[in-house]
Amino acid sequence: MKLLLVEDEPRMADALRELLRQEGYDVDCFFRGDDGLAAICSGQYDGVILDVMLPGLSGVEVAARSRQQGVRTPILMLTAKGELDDKVLGLDAGADDYVTKPFQPRELLARVRALCRRGMPLVEDRLCAGDLALDVRALTLHCTATGQSVHLSEKECRVLEYLISNQKQILSKEQLAMKIWGYEDEAEYNKVEVYVSFVRKKLAFVGSRVEIKAIRGAGYELRWDCG
Repeated sequence: MKLLLVEDEPRMADALRELLRQEGYDVDCFFRGDDGLAAICSGQYDGVILDVMLPGLSGVEVAARSRQQGVRTPILMLTAKGELDDKVLGLDAGADDYVTKPFQPRELLARVRALCRRGMPLVEDRLCAGDLALDVRALTLHCTATGQSVHLSEKECRVLEYLISNQKQILSKEQLAMKIWGYEDEAEYNKVEVYVSFVRKKLAFVGSRVEIKAIRGAGYELRWDCG
């Protein structure tokens, strides 16, 4: 996931950028509010971490102007001020959440994960690939070739939903872990393998020709025989 960090204190910016990169995020950093606004409006970021006190434009102004321009990217505001009025002002301007300095790294990362999940786009209720039809709302997988159906767990459905939504693409364990569990961790990589195995069993149960192929050193790809 790609994040935008707008923070004018060089030491804080460097520390935050390194912290986020260690968690697997792709981070761009700007030091002025006006530059940050232009970056936000480019539409290329999954989330924004925005300091309140900035040169050029304040963080509150950046949030407000980006929302006025129709930008819906989730925004987390950083502020050294603890007064309620300042927090309310930031939220009213369009920020989705805030963290007051000083903060613990674990708290910031948890807020960022929640922020990125909040920004995930909605998907259609019914997704199709090959002879499969996935009902996301009902958590049901149906094979049109055999007429068989099976109920999925929420995580099984999320794994298959992501694979179907990215047909013909190889998805890494890191991408699946971030998309479904919200962060990158060795334990989450193991969960990806476990749930891919569960989904494979469900595909076999309904008799589908669709399969999840493991691409060595790269990840997983959804494939099927068109014949």
